[in-house]
Amino acid sequence: MPIPIRQNLRMARYLVRQRLAKREKYPLIVELEPLFACNLACPGCGKIQYPTEILRQRVSPEAVFAAIEECGAPMVSIAGGEPLLHPQIEEMVEGLIKRKVFVYLCTNAILLPRRIDRFKPSPYFSWVVHIDGLRERHDKGVDREGVFDTAVEAIRLAKSKGFRVTTNSTFFTNDSAKTIREVLDFLNNELKVDAMMISPAYAYEKASDQEHFLPVDQARQVFHEAFGDGRRSKWRLNHTPLFLDFLEGKVDYQCTPWGIPSYSVFGWQRPCYLMSDGYASTYKELVETTDWDKYGRGRDPRCDNCMAHCGYEPSAVAAMTKSFRQVLRAAVGTH
Repeated sequence: MPIPIRQNLRMARYLVRQRLAKREKYPLIVELEPLFACNLACPGCGKIQYPTEILRQRVSPEAVFAAIEECGAPMVSIAGGEPLLHPQIEEMVEGLIKRKVFVYLCTNAILLPRRIDRFKPSPYFSWVVHIDGLRERHDKGVDREGVFDTAVEAIRLAKSKGFRVTTNSTFFTNDSAKTIREVLDFLNNELKVDAMMISPAYAYEKASDQEHFLPVDQARQVFHEAFGDGRRSKWRLNHTPLFLDFLEGKVDYQCTPWGIPSYSVFGWQRPCYLMSDGYASTYKELVETTDWDKYGRGRDPRCDNCMAHCGYEPSAVAAMTKSFRQVLRAAVGTH
């Protein structure tokens, strides 16, 4: 099972509490960006385009703890930028784990071998290593040779030290069903990572490469082909079955970006980490003062080619909770 039982049970209790409290909007996981600085300059990334004075800013552990305690999210994904560049990242992770928050630390893995002994394995902690294809494809995507091999060795090192290791793979127009299958087979069968996350690339407005972001119809087609022949059920994918159905066009949802809100050096970002329509100082302010109905496909043209997890995984979770069959399907890990 790609999602640990402890985490599944925690999320089930959390969702029941929200339902009993009749809350319509609540966070499943916070996309935490404690810095935007990075040691890579990927052409598809819009974060590193900020001016130097912004790239030098850091969110303090105290600010992170206050934000997570206020919103009550059971999970945090620490991204960036490159989180391992943050001078207090270990303190941040340790403090969240003490609060029994599930932490996913996203990294390109370049610094992981040098930093790994500062962290301890925990059922509440997972590394998330970015792997966007096999060697040539990945290195081209990050615009630096050798990064794929570094990441693979870092994954093996982390596994050998008892850490839970997951991966995150983003796919572009130069990917195909074949390349998607190749990288997922490698990660699943050869590296034997604990779980894998996948996503079609979203067109960051500030990204230098604007030519290779997958439109919705093409994304659905390529995932439908990649998932064929029973492959989908053989991979340890860290997603709900309904989100995977969504990726290959079997179901459709309206975006619910409040489910995976973003907190960064600017505060709470409207409406999600992919778009910047202003910021709020608290999660309560974010939820209550954002006009959520104006976002999503057919509402905002910037959303027309987006299938990102931050908007649609919460929608899939909401749909799942309305069906006992889908709840059972997710519980047993049937993709």
